This record gives sequence, structure tokens and C-alpha cells, in this order.
Amino acid sequence: MFVLIMPILIKPGAKAILIKGLMEVGLFQPSVSEGAKTYPVINNNSVAFKSEDGETISLEDLKGKVIFINFWATWCMPCIAEMAAINKMNQHFKNDVNFVVLMVDADSDFKKSIKFMSRKKYDLKVFIPATEIPGVMFQHSLPTTLLINKKGQIVFKHEGAAAFNNRKFLEFVEKQLKE
Repeated sequence: MFVLIMPILIKPGAKAILIKGLMEVGLFQPSVSEGAKTYPVINNNSVAFKSEDGETISLEDLKGKVIFINFWATWCMPCIAEMAAINKMNQHFKNDVNFVVLMVDADSDFKKSIKFMSRKKYDLKVFIPATEIPGVMFQHSLPTTLLINKKGQIVFKHEGAAAFNNRKFLEFVEKQLKE
């Protein structure tokens, strides 16, 4: 047992590989039980993100779309572990103009995060916060993932790694897209 755990403690990427493997066998599934939790309404005008191109986009600009927001960092092993699943989920919805993925680098380091996405060949656009992020959205726990419905309401929040390409979560997103 100790021999199996040692590499996780010594090699930084080993933890991400272990978590990713556990996701693939069915652990770390996001719970999408609707109605289980309600979140305070956020002022969508006061929350904005900046892209690597310098474009600033507010949640108000995206009203009418379903928004998947993931707060992450390049040094966060659980973040790295879930990234492949997020990329697959993004590919699943890539042709739906009403679905937006915002990968928000909590360290606000475009150079590092874009290099990471490129090296891993992920088709995920990186953003940084352009405004203060309300605590209901993010309390500095990485990774944190949100799904915001077309009305601008948080309908899903998860702290920790998860396999966002699982069937239940994809169906949950599809339901949000139809509403």
C-alpha cells in the first residue's frame, strides 16, 4: 500500500493522473440533483472576465446562454485531473451557440495557462477575472465549477474535481439549453 501511495506524494503530476483515472472508472461524478440547492441571485452586470485577446465579457453579455464556469490553476492537481473531461464536455456542445465555457485562471497568468492548454491540446478558451468575483460564485477553493442558466441564475455549483463529461451532467446541461 505504501508503495502505491509514495509516488503520489513525491511526483506532483501523479495525483492528477490518479484522480483522472478514478474519474474514468466512475468516481468524482458531479451531483446534478435539481432543486437541492438554491443560490442567491448575482448581479450579472458586476461580474466580468477578460480573455487573452483583451476582450472583457460580463455575465450580462451572456444572458440567454448557458454558461459553464470553471475556476482553476495550472498548479492545481485536481484542476488538471478534470481538464480532459471538461474538454470532452466542451466538444460535445461545441456546435451549440447557446453554450459558453469560461475557464477562469485563478492566478490570472495568461502566459502559463495558455501554454498549458496548448501543450495538452485542449480547445478551451482562458479568461481571468476582470472584476471581483462574488463569494457565492467562488470562495478560492480550486477547482470550483458553476453552471449558470439562460436567466443568469446559478443552477449548479461544485467544489473539487469532477467528470463533467458524464451522461447525467451532459443531460443536465441539455435540459438547461432547452429551457
